[in-house]
Amino acid sequence: FRRFAVENASSILEMITEIAKVSPFRHMVTPGGYQMSVAMTNCGLAGWTTDRRGYRYTNVDPERGAAWPPMPSLFQQLAGSAAERAGFLDFQPDSCLINRYQPGAKLSLHQDRDEKSYDFPIVSVSLGLPAKFLFGGLTRTERPRRLRLENGDVVVWGGPSRLAFHGIDTLADGEHPLTGRCRLNLTFRKALARN
Repeated sequence: FRRFAVENASSILEMITEIAKVSPFRHMVTPGGYQMSVAMTNCGLAGWTTDRRGYRYTNVDPERGAAWPPMPSLFQQLAGSAAERAGFLDFQPDSCLINRYQPGAKLSLHQDRDEKSYDFPIVSVSLGLPAKFLFGGLTRTERPRRLRLENGDVVVWGGPSRLAFHGIDTLADGEHPLTGRCRLNLTFRKALARN
């Protein structure tokens, strides 16, 4: 949905700043030992993490040994209304992964498979610099579509496409009046329970 979150972009950015004061952005390490180019933090009941032991959700920020910051009600309302507009009723996310992309950062094609159930959609909100979103099929070999995402754009997918491979192409250099030389992305999921 083009510009679905643009009216709330400044407020969202302020809330991200507050979240990052509690649980700072960090470059996580994959099970294969590679440091991710995207900096990440989380809010909500569960946060997505990765290290040499694998990918998973945790109730506690491993760097702080304390709960992730609570998810702001604006985030929950935005994710719920975007999901409803896409036909997914009563979506109540319990996890929000916040990614920060600097120019040159990317996110390789992957599936979101760490949630307890695939019955719920994924809601992705873009802020700042534009990016090329790669959206493929259910196998890595299917050629992905490339969609340009701009500040305030929201993408929702679920149902038969819930396990579609997706990623972000290398972020081009640029300057955005809201975020400067970066792109921020919020990914809302129902990670922990079936309902």
